[in-house]
Amino acid sequence: MTQAAPHALDHLAALTSTQATFLSSIGEVDPVTPIPWCGRWRVRHLVEHLGRVHHWAAAQAAKQHETPLGRGPFVLDEFYATYAAEVRDALARLGDREAWTLVGTGPASWWRRRQLHETLVHLWDLRASSGLDVVAAPEVWSDTVDEVVTVMQPRQVALGRMEPLPFTVALRASDTDRTWVLGTASGAAADDADDAVADDEPLVAVTGPARELALLLWGRLTPDADELRITGEQDALDRALAEHLTP
Repeated sequence: MTQAAPHALDHLAALTSTQATFLSSIGEVDPVTPIPWCGRWRVRHLVEHLGRVHHWAAAQAAKQHETPLGRGPFVLDEFYATYAAEVRDALARLGDREAWTLVGTGPASWWRRRQLHETLVHLWDLRASSGLDVVAAPEVWSDTVDEVVTVMQPRQVALGRMEPLPFTVALRASDTDRTWVLGTASGAAADDADDAVADDEPLVAVTGPARELALLLWGRLTPDADELRITGEQDALDRALAEHLTP
């Protein structure tokens, strides 16, 4: 089975498009709208959070400490537009120059992928808070799943924020024909996943569109979502999802 590698996506172009949708969506949602799956946050907290993350990531990419932005209050669309442009321009300018990343020193371009998926998940938060949909290519959502399995969850284990899973969970994206195994030493994806499944039979498998799989891993959906099909031990999936798979 031939599968697309993560780098096949133009992450900077996808980030630019996703930021534009986020910015245009700010005016569609009341800033005091609650976002229940994000604790006590309301829309204004979400927008400020993502703007701050962009500002911080731009500094990380340049190997600098960010300048504090203050407590606000801010004009939300202006605030977001400023720092979305800051990180976007920094990542275009820096290319593959050495940077600080979440997994050690690496190319500044590493942040293109991280900021894309940070923005995409929070775009879903923003719009879903008011019953609005998010349209993004399945390949982009599939890459969101890949980042959790191969980068974020192994990092959580390495930082001691969770124990290694004592079992594996198979994830199958029905709209991109990609398969992952969650719970291996460093995450398995793409062509490696079938071998990992054969070596360590998962206790449970989850099949569904890439968007729903991504939102499940990020704690935005529960396993009983209509689009997801679960085979095997539901309890194993529940135990995996109860862990801090993402920061």
